[in-house]
Amino acid sequence: MAAAWLNRLCDPRKARAISAGTQPGEKVHPEVVQAMLEAGIDLSAMRPQLLTADLARQATLLVTMGCGEACPFVPGLRKIEWELPDPKGQPIESVRRVREDIRQHVLQLASQRNWI
Repeated sequence: MAAAWLNRLCDPRKARAISAGTQPGEKVHPEVVQAMLEAGIDLSAMRPQLLTADLARQATLLVTMGCGEACPFVPGLRKIEWELPDPKGQPIESVRRVREDIRQHVLQLASQRNWI
């Protein structure tokens, strides 16, 4: 959700997000697809990918949400941790709250970095 929000809200010449996880599922969870579709973002064709050290090395900023020690360490790469609940398997009302919390985090980060 965070990558989708960033790519929707930010100037693509200033910032672009790639979504990856340390234990990616085979597909985006249906409740996440539904909540994001309600916000006008279709994630149904997206496929989760593994967060590897090689992928992380391509970044200038790594925003994590609970990967802890499983996140790859890349010297010099700035890392920000957002403590947010995992929406997997949650009722749609909870997923909507997570969606909006993530949106606010993205807006704050984008504003701080002048990416909008």
